[in-house]
Amino acid sequence: MRTNFRDFIAFLNRSKRTLILIIIVALTSVAVTTTISILLSKTTNLTVPSLGTVKTIGVEVYWDQNRENKTEEINWDEMWVGSSKNMTLYIQSVSNYKITINLNVTDWNPANVSDYTNVSWDYNGTPLNPGETIQVTLTLSVPSSPSFVRYLIDEKVQNFSFDIHIVAS
Repeated sequence: MRTNFRDFIAFLNRSKRTLILIIIVALTSVAVTTTISILLSKTTNLTVPSLGTVKTIGVEVYWDQNRENKTEEINWDEMWVGSSKNMTLYIQSVSNYKITINLNVTDWNPANVSDYTNVSWDYNGTPLNPGETIQVTLTLSVPSSPSFVRYLIDEKVQNFSFDIHIVAS
């Protein structure tokens, strides 16, 4: 038993540099991996609540096809950085003549969040007859760009909101 222990000590003395190098590489790998994990978890798990107020002229907006639940506000809920969220709405013409509809998003709060996020829809410009109802999907897109994440952190953005104008023309 004593011989085995002496052999082991002799091996350690001969391999001291190699063992130190292995320990340094292992500790460096753990430190780098931990740092990367922390940085990724901070940006990947970033969410921002969002709310959109719906304002209309010449149309009415509903949550359902039967036009029983009028839409005045869209709660986009928690938006993950780098994600998109769709909301299906039903838009009814209340005009006395054939119309097309336009989407305009204003009054962003905070104002500069509009430089990064986007609200779009799938309306294709087809005219609506008086009383006609169509289904439209609105999409809110939130980027994962480093500049947007930096903006959210630097400005301490806890949530954002905007007005959605759907107007007959």
